[in-house]
Amino acid sequence: MVKQAQRAVVLLSGGMDSCVCAALAARDHDAAAVHVSYGQRTEERERRAFFAICDRLGIRDRLLVRNEALSAIGGSALTDRGIGIPESHATGSEIMGSDIPVTYVPFRNAHLLSVAVSWAEVLGATRVYIGAVEQDSSGYPDCRPAYYQAFNQVVKLGTKDGRIEIVTPLIQLRKAEIVRLGLELGAPFDLTWSCYSREDSACGVCDSCVLRLRAFRDAGSADPIPYAEMAERA
Repeated sequence: MVKQAQRAVVLLSGGMDSCVCAALAARDHDAAAVHVSYGQRTEERERRAFFAICDRLGIRDRLLVRNEALSAIGGSALTDRGIGIPESHATGSEIMGSDIPVTYVPFRNAHLLSVAVSWAEVLGATRVYIGAVEQDSSGYPDCRPAYYQAFNQVVKLGTKDGRIEIVTPLIQLRKAEIVRLGLELGAPFDLTWSCYSREDSACGVCDSCVLRLRAFRDAGSADPIPYAEMAERA
């Protein structure tokens, strides 16, 4: 008798990291994917990436949720068009500054995790995957290991059985390592979208694009998504 795979929920934004996380979840579990739109500039493009990645990985159960709170609250360049998306002029480790950038969405991951954990309870899933990365990130406070350790205690105390675990398999990896892992897994990088500002072709100069371009370069691989001409400067 074949043992049935355990259920897991994966938060899938449509970006590079969440795509690798989804590939891991789909490999090891009966995976379901959730996507949260929150009024970000590239939400339509990210939504398309979500559906395409699910199709490629064979993830059938999907939940699409719209969060109105984060855009109403504002305070981030991703949700407030009155705040410009800055170009990244950093190279190497300089991109990891001590200041939290304006692209940080205040306490966003708590909103996303709450949706995923609620759905995991309904599905009987025991794991929630999120592609948080501490290394090579833009310095977001909700991408630190301590944050997820604390959130797991909240989940343990605030759910019926207390058995759901938030897992962060990429959190200690460098971006180039994530690219290499994704290539090994066959993660569909060609379907992903990471740019903060554009939906036609990636700008190549925001923090997210610069981190991504550098990761593929360091991994010795070509990034398969289209970039605008100014990507030559990155």
